[in-house]
Amino acid sequence: MKHRELTLGEQLQAKGVSRRAFMKYCTTTASLLALPPALVPQIAHALEVQRRPSVIWLSFQECTGCTESITRSHSPSIESMIFETISLDYHHTLQAASGHQAEAAREQAMKDNWGKYLVLVDGSIPMGNMGFSTTAGESNLETLKRVAEGAAAIVAIGTCSAYGGIPHANPNPTGAVSVSDVIQNKPIVNIPGCPPIPAVMTAVLTHYIAFGALPELDHLGRPKVFYGQNIHDRCYRRPFYERGLFAETFDDEGAKKGWCLYKLGCKGPTTYNACAVLKWNEGTSFPIEAGHGCLGCSEPNFWDAGSFYRPLSQSTRLDAKTVGAAAAVGIVVGAGAGAAARAVQKNARAAPAAPKPDAPSLPEKAS
Repeated sequence: MKHRELTLGEQLQAKGVSRRAFMKYCTTTASLLALPPALVPQIAHALEVQRRPSVIWLSFQECTGCTESITRSHSPSIESMIFETISLDYHHTLQAASGHQAEAAREQAMKDNWGKYLVLVDGSIPMGNMGFSTTAGESNLETLKRVAEGAAAIVAIGTCSAYGGIPHANPNPTGAVSVSDVIQNKPIVNIPGCPPIPAVMTAVLTHYIAFGALPELDHLGRPKVFYGQNIHDRCYRRPFYERGLFAETFDDEGAKKGWCLYKLGCKGPTTYNACAVLKWNEGTSFPIEAGHGCLGCSEPNFWDAGSFYRPLSQSTRLDAKTVGAAAAVGIVVGAGAGAAARAVQKNARAAPAAPKPDAPSLPEKAS
């Protein structure tokens, strides 16, 4: 006789989790999702009566960075998520089983939860040659189509699965595409980032468990609550931008004083993500706080947008003709350019301090 599966509330009670700790978790989740406090009891009730949903995690053309990121989740922790909130029935890296046993576990999970399980995908799907990326003799494309057929919803984890990511970068040798390029008849939420923020991934899962639906999405299929504002608007260096105070090099006085990194190529003004608010490593820091400009990794085609170290107001694309001309004259002008640069530096040190320039204008927000 098959035993009745315990609800999440019953499992937490059996594990000794107090009501106070449970409500604290529900309150934190509501806060992360920008939901009003009045919905906390609804979240708590939904989680209490809900049975752990089956989750199948598929890894395709990826670097395992997204898995590395979610293992560092702290609210809730990855072990709490796996053992108390979801049933992670298949994951290449985290599962104990391997080979035929691993594939059998996935097939059984699909059979037992057809139409109800969640599919999490990290990595792009190669379309150029099905042999570029396979698992157990099956191409990524075949696996995705077959597993997605019985899914209730799909979560594209990371920029590779959301937009094609780095494998999709020019010249895209594998013909990499995103999940939404292949699957168009299922609810899909994109959680881009290279990798995504752990709290964003766990919050989206909790929202689905509590409300049975994906959160409100923007025009790129991203949760608005996390991708509704650009990093620049929430950055602690924004006041320096407004005052025209910019670091010119990574080791000058401006950099040491924490001035704005716009002139060093920071893509914060055109990148929509919650990095400046949620941060990383339990809210410790994020790249700009560590002294490096934003790369724009949660935006489509960020790898092909030009130099990471050239300001947004400057052209970042070079065509073949420009590159060829530069190569032709490079040897001739190289020595002269070096001398000119040294002369400029010498004159700059000798010249009186100039007034701070106005902040450069930012690109308009995409509609």
